[in-house]
Amino acid sequence: MSVLEQIGMSEQDRVVVIHVDDVGMSPAANSGALVALEAAATCGSIMVPCPGFEEAAKLARDRPDLDLGVHLTLNAEYESYRWGPVHDDVPSLVSPDGGMWRTTAETVEHATAEDVERELRAQIDTALEAGVDATHIDSHMGTVFDVKFAEIYFKLALDYRLPAFVPRVNRDNLPDNLKEMLADYLDMIDKYESSGMPVFDYFDANSLSFEPGTGVKHNAARLEGLGAGLSYLITHCALGNQELQSITHDWRQRDEERKIYSDGSMAAVLETGGVKPIGMRELRDSL
Repeated sequence: MSVLEQIGMSEQDRVVVIHVDDVGMSPAANSGALVALEAAATCGSIMVPCPGFEEAAKLARDRPDLDLGVHLTLNAEYESYRWGPVHDDVPSLVSPDGGMWRTTAETVEHATAEDVERELRAQIDTALEAGVDATHIDSHMGTVFDVKFAEIYFKLALDYRLPAFVPRVNRDNLPDNLKEMLADYLDMIDKYESSGMPVFDYFDANSLSFEPGTGVKHNAARLEGLGAGLSYLITHCALGNQELQSITHDWRQRDEERKIYSDGSMAAVLETGGVKPIGMRELRDSL
């Protein structure tokens, strides 16, 4: 049986995980995620190294109905809002100011695979020890998908028996040079899927590239681009208060996503579009 058949759906259904990234980044992120998760969003993932983690972990303990995973974090991208690793002995992950590297390129350049695995295991273990019923793992800024670290990502999913956000790559559509370049990565996906883990047929990560006031139109278009099968739609719902405004320039988009995923706007779009929303807990529990 396919993953979708195991959860009572068919390959012809448009099944979409509506995911809130960056839970735990800050109290504003936690507040925005909560109202979205109580409405149209189906799950989210927590950034363990961040200042809002303890609050997010308490929320997970108090609300075991919430579907929350671990947003594996190897970067601290903001200039004035910084965080460092969870593990106390991962020197290659630490930039000169004591926080994590700001960009994926810097992390790939400086970080060793050994430090990355040590840190990411610490993040998952810390979440579990804090009482988070982790339903999945995914990657902040996609850094762990780099070929230098990808094997670690798949290893963690299999070791902890947690479904991961893994997008399908169609070998037939790749030119020969890319097939050769990505051969190891493609083999990792095949091994991961053969173990019974879910692979996403489609995904859309273009969460914040819209003009304020056009969020519903933007997100409806994103959903329209997801075909039949299992898909993953990323959002960054957060409360656009003074705190969030001091952290990130895209606070208006994050705040608008909070509104449209909690006020019924996106729930209506999902219904009229024939989308079947699911969370990651359903996929985890089907393993």
